[in-house]
Amino acid sequence: MIYDISQPVFGCAVYPGDPSPEKTTLSRLEDGEVCNLSAFSMCAHNGTHVDAPLHFLQGGKGVGSVALAKFVGPAYVCSMKGDVGAEEAGKLLETAAEACSGAERRILIKGNATVTLEAAEVFAKAGIDLIGSESQTVGPENAPMAVHLVLLSAEVVLLEGIRLSAVSDGAYLLNCAPLNLGETDGAPCRAILMDLN
Repeated sequence: MIYDISQPVFGCAVYPGDPSPEKTTLSRLEDGEVCNLSAFSMCAHNGTHVDAPLHFLQGGKGVGSVALAKFVGPAYVCSMKGDVGAEEAGKLLETAAEACSGAERRILIKGNATVTLEAAEVFAKAGIDLIGSESQTVGPENAPMAVHLVLLSAEVVLLEGIRLSAVSDGAYLLNCAPLNLGETDGAPCRAILMDLN
């Protein structure tokens, strides 16, 4: 089975202060035009998106320079609530590795949970490829910088704004390859999970 864990772009969640996506109709068949044609504008961090190191690090890699292998591969979904501390992060990595070889490299946190600085340090030290969150920011919404700096300095991709309510805890194959926006600080993506069986 394939699970779409992305938000629709129009009407998606937006980090406080960021502009919302907007769609403009350029031509319509019903007006006698040769085709329907739309344009849109959006922030690179609207809805379901990835953060590249450049988002918080001067001279960090842009999304176009991040290896595609980080976005595709085994992943582990785990339900959590509240603050995720160092101990929970360590146990999560162990559980993921036991569930499927390689799943500990891409961790997706389901639920209303916040990655603390201590957990970020555990994930960064472990050298994981990606951490995902249902929130529009992996760290605390009112002070996300410290968590972002730790993870992005270790080149851990941040996958934010995913939707996991229809997905059970466990191991899956993840594909969240972003739009190739070159050397930008992030990009929207169509994130999907696939059953491994």
